Amino acid sequence: MARANHEVVRYPSSRIGTIDLGQIGLRKHHIAGLLEVDVTQAIDRVRKLRDEGKRVSLFAWMVKAISTAIAENRYIHALAGKNHQRVVFEDIDISIMVEKIVEGDRVPLPLLIRKTNEKSAEDIYTEIQQAQNRPIKDESDYVLTDNKIPRAVMRLYYALPQFLRLFLIRRILRDPHRSKAMMGTAMVTSVGTPGHLSGWIIPKAMHSLCLALGPIAKKPRVVANKIEVRDILHLTLLIDHDVVDGVPAARFAARLVTIIQKGA
Repeated sequence: MARANHEVVRYPSSRIGTIDLGQIGLRKHHIAGLLEVDVTQAIDRVRKLRDEGKRVSLFAWMVKAISTAIAENRYIHALAGKNHQRVVFEDIDISIMVEKIVEGDRVPLPLLIRKTNEKSAEDIYTEIQQAQNRPIKDESDYVLTDNKIPRAVMRLYYALPQFLRLFLIRRILRDPHRSKAMMGTAMVTSVGTPGHLSGWIIPKAMHSLCLALGPIAKKPRVVANKIEVRDILHLTLLIDHDVVDGVPAARFAARLVTIIQKGA
């Protein structure tokens, strides 16, 4: 039987890491919250900051807002430890994805922004810009951090069968301190908003706390007893129910929405 015309495209080796992390994420007992958040004032706030000459983006501002909400509800980014314990860290290290060109394709690579609780939105924006401008030479650059993993180690990892790669990752993640050093305590991901898409994205994550920023759409809302057209962000929360109960999760979500909607 003749085969239909088709094209076989080899994906970059960095995609192997994405596949592995997705597989790990399937084992997490995440509860998902799908929120509509009014970001009209947040957008105005970022615009004013830019007019004042400050280098900032809405995404960087959102990462800082998320960090502020976590700092006020620290148990939300706790990591599971041994003997049914939780480790609650003071520092808030947030992992994000930065789109880079790898082997001719655009792929997301991880960037870990450490101590976001001590940084401004400008500081976060600067780190993201530096990561976007960083050249990708070989496998050691697939993690956008100053503490590079040697190329030989990365090439060996990609050459292993998946069951061995997953075994190594799970061994690392059993220790909350090593887990924090490797991937931080929370993850924020964002999807572009081409056209007029409206809806939520639900990612697979191995983090205990993951936030996905979806499209921003114009929608009617009641403001001061009047109907206005507002900018509404579709925000997804993924919270590991093994670590965090429902009430603290709801408290964190409420505080986060307040911070964002006030453009604080």
